[in-house]
Amino acid sequence: MLRQYELVDRVLDYDPQADEALLNRAYVFSVNAHGTQKRASGDPYFSHPIEVAGILTELHLDDETIATAILHDTVEDTVATIEEIEKLFGPAVARLVDGVTKLSKIEAQTENERAAENLRKFLLAMSDDIRVLLVKLADRLHNMRTLHYIPNPDKRRRIARETMDIYAPLAERIGMYEFMKEMQTLAFKELEPEAYDSINKRLLQLKEGGGDRIAKIGSGLKLLLSRHGIDADISGREKHPYSIWKKMAERHISFEQLSDIMAFRAIVPSEEACYQTLGVIHRRWPMVPGRFKDYISTPKRNGYRSLHTSVIHADNTRVEVQIRTGEMHEEAELGLAAHWAYKQDKVRPETQVSWIRDLVEILDNAESPEELLEHTRMAMYQDRIFAFTPKGELHQLPKGATPIDFAYAVHTDLGDQAVGAKINGRVVPLKTSIENGDQVQILRSKAQEPQTNWLSFAITGKARAAIRRHLRHKEREETQSLGRKIYDEIVQRLPAPLAADAIDAALKRLKLADEAALMEAIARRRITDAEVMEALMPGSASAAKAREMPLQTSAISIKGLTPGVAFDLAECCHPVPGDRIVGLRRPNEGIEVHTINCPRLAESDDADWVDLAWGDKTEGATARISVEVKNEPGALGVIATIIGAQKANIVNMRLDNRDTGFHTNTIDVEVHDLHHLTRLIAALRAADAVSVVERV
Repeated sequence: MLRQYELVDRVLDYDPQADEALLNRAYVFSVNAHGTQKRASGDPYFSHPIEVAGILTELHLDDETIATAILHDTVEDTVATIEEIEKLFGPAVARLVDGVTKLSKIEAQTENERAAENLRKFLLAMSDDIRVLLVKLADRLHNMRTLHYIPNPDKRRRIARETMDIYAPLAERIGMYEFMKEMQTLAFKELEPEAYDSINKRLLQLKEGGGDRIAKIGSGLKLLLSRHGIDADISGREKHPYSIWKKMAERHISFEQLSDIMAFRAIVPSEEACYQTLGVIHRRWPMVPGRFKDYISTPKRNGYRSLHTSVIHADNTRVEVQIRTGEMHEEAELGLAAHWAYKQDKVRPETQVSWIRDLVEILDNAESPEELLEHTRMAMYQDRIFAFTPKGELHQLPKGATPIDFAYAVHTDLGDQAVGAKINGRVVPLKTSIENGDQVQILRSKAQEPQTNWLSFAITGKARAAIRRHLRHKEREETQSLGRKIYDEIVQRLPAPLAADAIDAALKRLKLADEAALMEAIARRRITDAEVMEALMPGSASAAKAREMPLQTSAISIKGLTPGVAFDLAECCHPVPGDRIVGLRRPNEGIEVHTINCPRLAESDDADWVDLAWGDKTEGATARISVEVKNEPGALGVIATIIGAQKANIVNMRLDNRDTGFHTNTIDVEVHDLHHLTRLIAALRAADAVSVVERV
């Protein structure tokens, strides 16, 4: 453990203007607050926050961040309070400590919920001050270094899996690659101990068998560059075990088949020298096709800049070389932390944190922890491509992104109104995959709105969250409209007119907040007709029986037809009694009955229309509905049970679309009338297994 003077001296070495008194007070306060507390290793607990602070000194962070690291567990694990921290160390440190403390208070029921809630608090705190994230990442790194002291193997695996799924990708996203690699290595050691030991053993054998190949290749590379007048600092290493294991798994190959285990870094004086170095290396050794990446002209989303190439060295050995300047190297090592180092102005660079804003927007739109985790994992793990607007604005997207993803990346309104796209001047469907370097123009219409099927090809978390938000809002509106129709019918069955304050009184009796809540409860069948009647007019339910319409035995009766003229109910719109209807004359075939809003009517001449109305007697009709249900055992059984319970009859059912989570069924169902169909749709929408129900 670092002694007090050692920690303070470390900070003063890179920041002579640091507040030495602040650091000393924080150290003493933390030691006294934690007192005799012990860690699983048996070490005094205060050794942990001191080591976390030591990790952050390696990033050359400011004195407030170092003090926060020293104090980060005092509020959670001791009697200290935020008010006390603010009084002793100032509001800035108190705010940071409070942010870190909030991240640690995780209470959840399932693994997914626990991880997602952790991530939710993480990002919300991070959007306020990125230093909270830096402290938490250092906290997690030190906990991983001491993970082996925890006796419970299940707890060790849970922490390792969480580190691999959330903390390491976040470290990568903000450019802290050394943090990422160490976290991955330590988590890999816990999660796959046999694979970890096997790869380390192979690496050791490789070193012993080939001599110091890294030193030889490195010195040869330095000599080559110096002959061309380039002063380069060369370093080399084997790739870390998790990276090797991941490549073996992705390529389905053995360790012996891997040819790119060694990686070298060339630090050169200028950006111009980077490209000069690249040319010298490519002239000396053959380049591996497809392995060159120019992150200088097009930096990664986290600001990372470097040239990457792989060449075939002696003995057909593939060697990866990264070329960068000293400034680029510092940013690559420290990532976003470089912008909080003591010499910076403590202003978050906008280009570095645009991805944070995207994730915070996802947080606002995600309805469940699992949905949140799905979106944020998408945002963090996928490879990126670059696409341009017609004005030349550059947007980074995950590989496989479509114009819908691009539109939402530009602006939510553009995504909502997208009707098509042009890629490199050619009109394409919205589900077309965008390639690296494409120019994308979004075609829009104010009449457009997000469609359910967009979810089948939108892949960015931001796009999927916005689409789902709109669909949920639309469903709520439709549900309330449906509830209003049922409510109006209930009111008509009351024995007397409603009093002026009847609705307010009913809301109080039913314990509902407002009329919108009442209409939704009616539509979702959370309350019965009788309960609504009683709430509106006590005693009315017993005076007026709820109507249950038996099927009539007589034929369908339609007013407005010439006696003897044959008619059919149109297959395109499936009218049912209660719909407003129009007849369409067909030569030598009689009359085809359509709903008033059927698109087919627009294709016909007005002279062929016949005004019609339903007669007094009908035997019902066949309606067509589309039902999207969860792809889980028993879901269709639930649908059939609901339809039967509503005294409707399934005539035909077909599966139209199946994806990973849901499948869509088109169902022809016999109903009495529009009122009966409305009730059936409401009952289906209330089922947990059902996602969307629409009349077709």
